[in-house]
Amino acid sequence: MFTNDRRQEERTGKSGTPRLQFLQTLVSQFQNASDEETKERLVANLANFAYDPYNYTFLRQLNVLELFLDCITEPNEKVVEFGVGGICNSCADPTNAAIVTQNGGIPLIIQCLSSPVRNTVNYAIGALYYLCNSSNKEEILKPEVIDAIRRYAGAESVSFSNLAKAFLAKHVPSNHLDNIS
Repeated sequence: MFTNDRRQEERTGKSGTPRLQFLQTLVSQFQNASDEETKERLVANLANFAYDPYNYTFLRQLNVLELFLDCITEPNEKVVEFGVGGICNSCADPTNAAIVTQNGGIPLIIQCLSSPVRNTVNYAIGALYYLCNSSNKEEILKPEVIDAIRRYAGAESVSFSNLAKAFLAKHVPSNHLDNIS
């Protein structure tokens, strides 16, 4: 459920931690964490906050989108998964999408298409679905990306198939959709 100021006050009470402060604490804990499980848990928490438009301003203020991009470069597959999940959750918003693209996010997200982790691939397809526009479609709609997404469109996995088909239907001209059932 999406949050607003009134609902946030009801949930935290008069003496509760304000959202910005709470998110800042998560970011600080992530930055100071040396334990991989702790990092996974913290970036997963941040990714969960990224789905709610109420949090977008806070996430931008705290550079969480950039943190998510940094996570994609980590060797820990769970951190990558949650990082690209946070990007996917937040980039339906045009301002967030612009931050991701301006900070070199597109090539990082494209790399996630070859991940062995199913959720990472799903989040990557979803993020590219939202990020692809007239200003960056040449960077996203490269033949190797379209081929990968076509393979997912033909997969038996319904989540891969449906998401990939939606991407292709929205962003790839119909003459490029041959061989997709």
